[in-house]
Amino acid sequence: MAIFSVYVVNKAGGLIYQLDSYAPRAEAEKTFSYPLDLLLKLHDERVLVAFGQRDGIRVGHAVLAINGMDVNGKYTSDGKEVLEYLGNPANFPVSIRFGRPRLTSNEKLMLASMFHSLFAIGSQLSPEQGSSGIEMLETDTFKLHCFQTLTGIKFVVLADPRQAGIDSLLRKIYEIYSDYALKNPFYSLEMPIRCELFDQNLRLALEVAEKAGTFGPGS
Repeated sequence: MAIFSVYVVNKAGGLIYQLDSYAPRAEAEKTFSYPLDLLLKLHDERVLVAFGQRDGIRVGHAVLAINGMDVNGKYTSDGKEVLEYLGNPANFPVSIRFGRPRLTSNEKLMLASMFHSLFAIGSQLSPEQGSSGIEMLETDTFKLHCFQTLTGIKFVVLADPRQAGIDSLLRKIYEIYSDYALKNPFYSLEMPIRCELFDQNLRLALEVAEKAGTFGPGS
């Protein structure tokens, strides 16, 4: 079982906190000699495979790491441009890890805002007044769970469809938010959450939820 990520969205639809806990993406790593037998192109500030599927590498996969060094967009973590590096025969042989592109910060902001709008639409579509809005969305690979507080803050958890205890986890996250964000004298309502104690306790809560599937009394 796994909990993939946590989003906290303010009442205006702004993303104020996001944590990726686990990313089960299919990845393939191969060692290549020069020249590459794959065609790589830059798209949306990512280096993607445009042609040449093989050994688990698919068109649309992004370059995630080179020689064990993470790639962020079109640069390696030490600032080298990926396409320029792979165009130099002196850098070969080279090990490249491919996988599904990671969401950028801007994409996460946009998705949080879109879900906020869908939540509102769900409430308006209800035949009865006082609808709670969207509480769960299900796909074949994950479930999205949402808990909205009385003040309009939304806590969203993406988890494995088989993961149990998410309702308890959502309320535990709300408790952590109340204890370590709201009671922090330096925190302003509706603003991004930057609190080490909030981070630490949230990660601990996710670990407990993944192992136990729920929260017992006093947890």
